[in-house]
Amino acid sequence: MKYEFECKDIGMSCGFKTSAKTKEELMPKIAAHAKAAHNLDPIPPDLMQKVETAIKEKKGLF
Repeated sequence: MKYEFECKDIGMSCGFKTSAKTKEELMPKIAAHAKAAHNLDPIPPDLMQKVETAIKEKKGLF
Protein backbone atom coordinates (compact mmCIF):
# COMPACT_ATOMS: atom_id res chain seq x y z
CA MET A 1 0.00 0.00 0.00
CA LYS A 2 0.92 3.59 -0.51
CA TYR A 3 -0.80 6.68 0.85
CA GLU A 4 -0.73 9.98 -1.02
CA PHE A 5 -1.76 13.55 -0.28
CA GLU A 6 -1.88 16.71 -2.40
CA CYS A 7 -2.72 20.20 -1.11
CA LYS A 8 -4.79 20.91 -4.22
CA ASP A 9 -7.21 18.16 -3.15
CA ILE A 10 -8.33 20.30 -0.20
CA GLY A 11 -8.69 23.46 -2.25
CA MET A 12 -5.26 24.97 -1.59
CA SER A 13 -3.44 26.75 -4.39
CA CYS A 14 -0.30 24.72 -3.76
CA GLY A 15 1.63 22.08 -5.69
CA PHE A 16 2.70 20.09 -2.62
CA LYS A 17 2.47 16.30 -3.01
CA THR A 18 3.73 13.62 -0.66
CA SER A 19 3.42 9.90 -0.11
CA ALA A 20 4.34 7.24 2.43
CA LYS A 21 3.84 3.56 3.17
CA THR A 22 1.48 4.30 6.08
CA LYS A 23 -0.78 7.11 7.24
CA GLU A 24 1.37 7.32 10.38
CA GLU A 25 4.39 8.15 8.18
CA LEU A 26 2.38 10.53 6.00
CA MET A 27 0.91 12.78 8.68
CA PRO A 28 4.21 14.27 9.96
CA LYS A 29 5.13 15.18 6.37
CA ILE A 30 1.79 16.94 5.92
CA ALA A 31 2.10 18.71 9.29
CA ALA A 32 5.64 19.92 8.53
CA HIS A 33 4.53 21.26 5.14
CA ALA A 34 1.45 22.95 6.65
CA LYS A 35 3.67 24.70 9.20
CA ALA A 36 6.41 25.78 6.78
CA ALA A 37 4.35 26.71 3.73
CA HIS A 38 0.97 27.72 5.14
CA ASN A 39 1.87 28.89 8.68
CA LEU A 40 -0.56 26.35 10.16
CA ASP A 41 0.74 24.98 13.46
CA PRO A 42 -1.20 23.02 14.41
CA ILE A 43 -3.52 22.29 11.52
CA PRO A 44 -7.03 23.43 12.60
CA PRO A 45 -9.47 20.55 13.27
CA ASP A 46 -11.80 21.44 10.37
CA LEU A 47 -8.89 21.49 7.93
CA MET A 48 -7.43 18.30 9.42
CA GLN A 49 -10.72 16.56 8.67
CA LYS A 50 -10.37 17.65 5.01
CA VAL A 51 -6.76 16.44 4.96
CA GLU A 52 -7.72 13.02 6.29
CA THR A 53 -10.52 12.73 3.72
CA ALA A 54 -8.16 13.73 0.89
CA ILE A 55 -5.55 11.06 1.64
CA LYS A 56 -5.62 8.52 -1.17
CA GLU A 57 -4.81 4.87 -0.69
CA LYS A 58 -2.96 3.34 -3.64
CA LYS A 59 -2.30 -0.34 -4.14
CA GLY A 60 0.80 -1.59 -5.84
CA LEU A 61 4.51 -0.94 -5.77
CA PHE A 62 6.22 2.34 -5.02
